[in-house]
Amino acid sequence: MLATGGTIAGSGASSTTVVGYTAATVGIETLLNAVPELKTVANVKGEQVFQIASENMNNDYWLKLAKRVNTLLAQDDVDGIVITHGTDTIEETSYFLDLVVKSKKPVVVVGAMRPSTAISADGPINLFNAVILAGSDEAVGKGVLVALNDQINAARDVTKNNTSTADTFRTPELGFLGYMQGNKPYFYRQSTRRHTADSNSTSPASMSCRKSTSCTATPT
Repeated sequence: MLATGGTIAGSGASSTTVVGYTAATVGIETLLNAVPELKTVANVKGEQVFQIASENMNNDYWLKLAKRVNTLLAQDDVDGIVITHGTDTIEETSYFLDLVVKSKKPVVVVGAMRPSTAISADGPINLFNAVILAGSDEAVGKGVLVALNDQINAARDVTKNNTSTADTFRTPELGFLGYMQGNKPYFYRQSTRRHTADSNSTSPASMSCRKSTSCTATPT
């Protein structure tokens, strides 16, 4: 599990604070310890890649994350990756990874619409579902996935529709890929567009950014 910050790692003034909170205040170990049930479904290792509110995401962060994802997926002892992320730019990060990740192993991007301190925090169940999804055979070869609110979306197609509701992530034109139900993913369709290992996009190892404003690709 690679942590990048966001609302899922946020905290509020009280348990009823669901807006006006501070994002990216909770570290990866705290997030993992808050969901002890994870130990029953996978062997999860956590790594704090960076800790930001996702509106501050830029090219440098994207490249750092993509390179780390590809490095880990090349290891035999890694079956899948979960990335915790803020929801403001979760669709942009997911789509970028869908183009440059060079593996068929599952990559699941997950976030939350309420901070970790909220009485109705959605982060823990989203994390639990994301880990199950990332470790499932069903998710292999499906491209980068965005999983929140028991729903599975394709990185290429998903969009954020609301600033505060838990069901904000949707795919208006094509619909969800599937759902999480009973601790198991159920897929009803899949993206047929080229992605991840089959994408013709340049590997992030051959890309560089200048002043965090533009990226250039070097042919390999």
